Amino acid sequence: MPILLSSETVPLPDAVTADQDGLVAVGGNLTCRRLQEAYSKGIFPWTEDPVTWWSPPERAVIPVGELHISNSLRKRIRSGIYQTSIDTDFEQVIHHCAHPHHDDGTWIGETFIQAYTELHRQGIAHSVECREKGKLVGGLYGLAIGGMFAGESMFYHRPDASKVALVTLDAHLQQQGFNFIDSQVPNDFTTQMGARTVPRQNYLQQLEMALRRNTVFS
Repeated sequence: MPILLSSETVPLPDAVTADQDGLVAVGGNLTCRRLQEAYSKGIFPWTEDPVTWWSPPERAVIPVGELHISNSLRKRIRSGIYQTSIDTDFEQVIHHCAHPHHDDGTWIGETFIQAYTELHRQGIAHSVECREKGKLVGGLYGLAIGGMFAGESMFYHRPDASKVALVTLDAHLQQQGFNFIDSQVPNDFTTQMGARTVPRQNYLQQLEMALRRNTVFS
């Protein structure tokens, strides 16, 4: 049964204590310390009122360097229509990621934005930007901890813009010696891009190895 986090001094339980849906705990605040603790344990927040902490029974993982790039996407990249950058506009990226979710009440609210923006200031959260003629048209953000990059969300306003951002991220992570991208819950997009669905225990083993790496994002 998920525990109730009554204060910041109460540690998150281990991910293996999650219920059948993957819920580990309820409550607490989205502090930088709590978020780092969560991701290091294979747990992530999904709602903010109340905060809920999850470790799903199956996890989507993209091994770094094994991203699937279709021929049409390669052609799009070679065309030079998009220009990519890293950590040049984190706040705009997270706001763009949040915008589509406001109507359906999902998880990127103002509390999330503030928490992850502070993690960015601390050098833990990062963004990839995709621009067309100087205008931001796609991007993604997530956290780098050890040799793991926890992908949080992405957006696009032009065809393939988020995919181009993901290709840029993967290339950067290869250069820096990262192990994998955690894309959390399997979906059609991540599967198309090469994500593997692994059981929680397998994911936690991969995470343990990744956390031993002394990698630097940038």
